[in-house]
Amino acid sequence: MQPIDIGIVAIIIGMAVAAYRILIGPSSADRGAGADVAFYGFVSLVALLGFRLRTDLVVDIVLVCALVGFLTALSVARLISGGKR
Repeated sequence: MQPIDIGIVAIIIGMAVAAYRILIGPSSADRGAGADVAFYGFVSLVALLGFRLRTDLVVDIVLVCALVGFLTALSVARLISGGKR
């Protein structure tokens, strides 16, 4: 088993824990944090699969997804806080 495969399995386990937190989380902040972890887990899976398949196209996809994920995290934080700064 290659180190990339171990990383993929670890990320999938982390995403499963995040999905549990999204479903069971007692507050909106827990659900938002779980969604953020799940999204970045997906982005890291794409990066590892691109590295494993030896393609350069994945770098652009991961960069755009990371920027969109950052903006999404800010939006979710503002939604949870009720629009207060």
